[in-house]
Amino acid sequence: MLFFYDIVLGLYGLLLRLLAPFVPKAAAWVAGRRGLLAHIRHTIGHDPAPRVWFHCASLGEFEQGRPLLEAYRQAHPGTKLVLTFFSPSGYEIRKDWPGADYIFYLPLDTRANARAFLDAVQPRLVVFVKYEFWYHFLNEAHRRRIPAVVVSAIFRPEQVFFKPWGRFFRKILTRFAHIFTQNEASAALLRTAGLTRVSVAGDTRFDTVVATALAPAHSLPLVDAFVADGAPVLVVGSSWPEDLPILRPLLLRYAPEMRVLIAPHEVTETNLRLVENVLPGQVQRYSQANAATVAQARVLLFDNVGLLSQLYRFGEYAYIGGAFGKGLHNTLEAAAFGLPLFFGPSYTKFQEAVELVAMKGAFPVHNAAELEAAFTYLWNHDDARLRLQDTILDYVHDQAGATRTIMAALPGLTPS
Repeated sequence: MLFFYDIVLGLYGLLLRLLAPFVPKAAAWVAGRRGLLAHIRHTIGHDPAPRVWFHCASLGEFEQGRPLLEAYRQAHPGTKLVLTFFSPSGYEIRKDWPGADYIFYLPLDTRANARAFLDAVQPRLVVFVKYEFWYHFLNEAHRRRIPAVVVSAIFRPEQVFFKPWGRFFRKILTRFAHIFTQNEASAALLRTAGLTRVSVAGDTRFDTVVATALAPAHSLPLVDAFVADGAPVLVVGSSWPEDLPILRPLLLRYAPEMRVLIAPHEVTETNLRLVENVLPGQVQRYSQANAATVAQARVLLFDNVGLLSQLYRFGEYAYIGGAFGKGLHNTLEAAAFGLPLFFGPSYTKFQEAVELVAMKGAFPVHNAAELEAAFTYLWNHDDARLRLQDTILDYVHDQAGATRTIMAALPGLTPS
């Protein structure tokens, strides 16, 4: 099986090189790995400080691991943090993040690359966040007696680890000194497969969103001006084109009485125009706005990135995009402010969404009529919305604390 693993990864790298002239993300992936190991060796050089290596597949995993990175830096100020990404969508956005001392792409998982990378980095601890279990990196760390852990992990019965033919992939998991899962179901599944170095710590994302909600608000004067009339606010986060037909009847009905903040998942001219066509003449792009124009608009359309987590503090309701396509986007950023949530039917792979639906803090809908009916009930029953707000906030705060749990366990896994 290892032979086929190596072949598949080699073909994957070849495919990305072939796609690079035509696909920007593939081009970034290839360019970022050109001369990468030499760059890592040169950058770290002979730095004598102890180092810990954190790996995140992409931006979402970085945000999940961020509270642990920050807590580790605070607890161990003399240790240098090495942060790697597999995907350009993580590296390109966070390559200058000041919370890590070294930030690199992760080389492709080959035996030679793993040895060269660990020779250069020489970490005393390896932390993988949620996903990506690279055989050669973990096996080489295990061979060198460098403890590796995975945090905020979540497992499901349909994954390859639990198939009758998944022995090779289960072996990868045995290379971890400890696996910190999000929930008991994941831990039980791992124990059933014979893995015992497992404990439930929870999801570090709750720590992130609670910290964001409690932090001083960023100054957003244009948004302040937009919501200054006190009308209820609907925040639409990470919308996809598939979400717009579902939203359109709701916006046509309620836009005269409320304000709407929309942040598309992908900020392209095509997507921005699709949003503008939902309510022609009533949509104002953020980059072109001023205090006078936002006062006249009913929808403020964010044609930039990085503000969404701050927008939920302005809302009474939130619609989260993606669940009419490949899958739901981040619900916790909105839940941290107690907003009742609406989204499409593709949400069941996300534990927090399932739990929010079960407590009736979130409303999955299949079409525009279902969305309008669910929204109208809360619109007409503000007392019910306020009770939901308390329920959602209690849930988010009760789930926080994973970072503290993991930090307390790490000294027992790390060489002194």
